Amino acid sequence: MKIVIDNLKFSYGGKRVLDNINLTIKSGETVGIVGVSGGGKSTLLKLISGLYEVQNGSIDIGGSQSSAGRRRNVAMVMQNAMLFPASIRDNISCGHAMEDAVLYHACELAQLSGWISGLPDGLDTSVGERGSQVSGGQAQRIAIARAIAKNAPVVLLDEPTSALDGGTGTAVMNALTGLTKGRTVLHVSHQMERLSGCSRILRLEGGHLHVV
Repeated sequence: MKIVIDNLKFSYGGKRVLDNINLTIKSGETVGIVGVSGGGKSTLLKLISGLYEVQNGSIDIGGSQSSAGRRRNVAMVMQNAMLFPASIRDNISCGHAMEDAVLYHACELAQLSGWISGLPDGLDTSVGERGSQVSGGQAQRIAIARAIAKNAPVVLLDEPTSALDGGTGTAVMNALTGLTKGRTVLHVSHQMERLSGCSRILRLEGGHLHVV
C-alpha cells in the first residue's frame, strides 16, 4: 500500500519538529530514516500511524487521509514493546476474537512457537504487569506477533532492536523478516547500519528530510 506525505508540518508547544516533509513510499517498498534521538523520527511515525492528528499538510495511505484509516492500515513495532497485564494470547489479539490458527501462524513467524510450546499454559500464560514475566526479546517478539496477526499492509519500525543485546537482537530481526515480507515498510533508527536492508535511506535533520 502506497504512502504519500505532502508538506507535513508538526509542532510541539510552538516548537517546529517537522517542517515541510514530503515523502512517497511505493507499495511494497522498504525505506529507512536515520537521525539523532529526539529529532522527530518517532513523531513522524506516530503521525503516519494515526496516533497523532495532522496539524498541517497531509498523509495519505492507500487513498485514505483520516486518522482512523491510517490506524486500520498500519502496524507499528516500537523500541520498547508495550504489553498488557494479560495473557500472551490477549497481547497478540488485543482482546479481539481471533482463530487459534491465526495466532499460531503469527507466533511461528515471530519465532515464539518453541518458547510457547514449553509453557504449561501455552498462549494463555500471563506476561505479568508491564511484561515483567517475559524477557525483553520475548516481549518484542510478542509485539511483532501482534503486528503480524493484524495483517496490516503498512509496517512502521521504530528502533525495534536498539534496546536488546546482540543475540536477542538478531532473533528479533529474524522475526521482523516474517512481519515485513511483502509489505510497505518505514524503518527509523539513529544508527545507519540497522537500515542496511532498505531500498533507500533518508536523513531527518532540523525537521527536514535529506537524501543520504
